[in-house]
Amino acid sequence: MGHAEAAAGKASWPASLRRRLEHAVIDADDQLDAAWLRLNKRLGRGRPRHLAAYRGYADERGAELFGRVLADDPLGGPGDDAGWWDNLLDTYRRFHSREVPAQPLKVRFRGVEVETLSDHEGYYTAAVPAAPGTPPAELWDNALASLADGTLATPQPVMQVRSGAGFGVISDIDDTILHSSITDWKMAAQLTFLHNARTRKALDGVARLYQALQAGADVSGTHPIFYVSSSPWNLYDLLDDFMELNAIPCGPIFLRDIGTDAGKFIKTPGHGHKLERARTLIKRFPGLRWVLVGDSGQADAELYSDAAREFGDRIVAIYIRDVDPGSASALDSRVDAHIERVAGTGVPMLRSRDSLAIAEHAAGLGLIAPDAVAAVAEDVRRDRSRPTLGEAAAEEALDAPPARSPLEGSTPDGGTPIG
Repeated sequence: MGHAEAAAGKASWPASLRRRLEHAVIDADDQLDAAWLRLNKRLGRGRPRHLAAYRGYADERGAELFGRVLADDPLGGPGDDAGWWDNLLDTYRRFHSREVPAQPLKVRFRGVEVETLSDHEGYYTAAVPAAPGTPPAELWDNALASLADGTLATPQPVMQVRSGAGFGVISDIDDTILHSSITDWKMAAQLTFLHNARTRKALDGVARLYQALQAGADVSGTHPIFYVSSSPWNLYDLLDDFMELNAIPCGPIFLRDIGTDAGKFIKTPGHGHKLERARTLIKRFPGLRWVLVGDSGQADAELYSDAAREFGDRIVAIYIRDVDPGSASALDSRVDAHIERVAGTGVPMLRSRDSLAIAEHAAGLGLIAPDAVAAVAEDVRRDRSRPTLGEAAAEEALDAPPARSPLEGSTPDGGTPIG
């Protein structure tokens, strides 16, 4: 049977059969996880060693917190002298993380404590009711997550979202703030597996642009920024480190799980979860309008145009970064088609060549201070003068001493090779 016939046969399966197959796969995965859990308990393995406490958010109703319980020690930050082999090993450890299911936890925020339980893949969520009194004026505060007995106490950053802020930002990550070359799978794989947060490159001018958006035209610095991506949760620490190292304003990051679960809070398939996350945030904060930022390399234009047609003037502007600004392409045509779709909504949607184009338009809408445009322009100029990842790698290869085999003297698990 050819590919077309196979595809047609698959498409003709009854919906009830597809649902039964999906449930069977999920059930088999659950049973396998349970078997591993029982084995680890018998062998004394799988004890919690690390709480990955992801950045959460709070408003006048309370805080939404989430994270993961792992049996692996944290990787630590990227080393200045880390080579491709070190980065590859770190990537392997990220994707080979061992979760701790059914782990009782407690989370405390501003004097209010709640209990929660990690699910079968180690993820936890906690909704903490608001404490009496006025929240602090600062944008960021800390909750404290721990095991139920108080061990592994871990600060959990919480962003305070104020209804009076006026607008917030929902931004993609790959090829929107971070060079990922998602349309070139070979380059994307190299960047993902062989680089770290220090060697990944931010898009030109993105740090100053996002600083200006967070500051706003009123320079209050209270405009919240949320990040959504189709990258897996295993890359959270790399992305969080990358933003800090590149002075890009931090915010809650929503990634996706690559397991078999359906319909979970932080586990949703494909790019569609970006729209679902945007929808959740827009509805959660009815006092805010929203700026949506994405790129032309994925489905952002389609998803954000759907949001514009659904929410109308709740969307202030949509900016789609052009991943190939030097040429006309099918990607451009696809984005332009979605720009036409939203023309009747009154929501401005632009395919933007760079951070400066976004800054100039945002200043015209009164979203950022006029003098911030010059700062973004200078940032773009400076970033463009830096070597590309390819140029930096070539220069490093010329300057480096002859490399020994990465397998010489070490093994992926840190042991000593036999021989």
